[in-house]
Amino acid sequence: MNNEINRSMKGSPFVTIAALIIIFAGMIYAKSIITPFLLALFISIICAQPISWLERKRVPGWLALIIVLLGLIFIFSGLAFLIGGTLSSFSGNLSKYESTLTSISNTFIQFLSEKGITIPKDQISNLIQPAKILEFTVTALNQLFNMMGNTFLIFLLILFILTEFGSFSVKAKAILSGSDKSISYFSTIIQNVRHYLGIKTLICLLTGIFIYIALLIIGVDYPLLWALIAALMNYIPNIGSIIAAIPAVLLALVQLGLGGAIWTLGSFMLINNILGNFVEPRIMGKGLGLSTLVVFLSLLFWGFILGMVGMFLSVPITMTIKIILEQNEKTKWLAILLGTPTEAKTYLENKEMSEKLYKKSDLQES
Repeated sequence: MNNEINRSMKGSPFVTIAALIIIFAGMIYAKSIITPFLLALFISIICAQPISWLERKRVPGWLALIIVLLGLIFIFSGLAFLIGGTLSSFSGNLSKYESTLTSISNTFIQFLSEKGITIPKDQISNLIQPAKILEFTVTALNQLFNMMGNTFLIFLLILFILTEFGSFSVKAKAILSGSDKSISYFSTIIQNVRHYLGIKTLICLLTGIFIYIALLIIGVDYPLLWALIAALMNYIPNIGSIIAAIPAVLLALVQLGLGGAIWTLGSFMLINNILGNFVEPRIMGKGLGLSTLVVFLSLLFWGFILGMVGMFLSVPITMTIKIILEQNEKTKWLAILLGTPTEAKTYLENKEMSEKLYKKSDLQES
């Protein structure tokens, strides 16, 4: 009797859902441990490529590892040095910008009331608080720098992961019963994530450089700060570029007036559209393999589970889950659901073709 109950419970979808809820609740609870590991893992996947390139140039493996790690330390230290002073200066002038933005919003409300559009001042003030956006920007950046307080831990994790990187495929083969198919999809995960993160990092760097040049020409204060925000937020799909533009446009409005704000907004839109809609798809090639809705939902979901790091890594995490789901016939339908319509059509065409070949072989045998 108990064995029958256990067998029925084992295949129950409610048990699976309950298990997933427990896992995700555990991830939220252990977020402070998981996020540094995920950051280190995905940075290691990117770093593995230059290490491989150096090794092909006959550089010893240990020396290639040291060169890449020193490069990472140089990049992080340079960013911390450049941005630290800029952020401190901006924080000091924040109250001045906030008061100016508040007076601009009050002037706008008065202008509307003169035109016969009566809006309660208290109600509009509660709904629209542009000064709070600048304050939130500083808070978010401070949280980011506090997160980078775990830099030493992250670098240690990167060092150990890169040291063990070559043995992962062997261990995976041993764990997964020596199946060549298991190794191939393990390699597919690494290649896809490395391809996505490598291209995305390049696009983010280009975005930051072009935004910096544009804001420097327009004359907006702290162009390096807004360029860094634009570069980092570009990792967040769909809404990242929009979020990055808001504080820069508001500062341009305070500093340069309506004309400066329009030029700043136009620069953000032009740069993000060219890089995001023309350059990135051409370099990315086959694409993410995820539907637009899934990309947006994964952004919300992993942001809720893992916070800011989850938003940055939502696409590679979802890509990894999709590739794993594709390997099992029982879960392939979930992978199709996460994928694009083109992939679903290709799957149907391949299935119909295989059924026709199967029927043809049956007829020939009979």
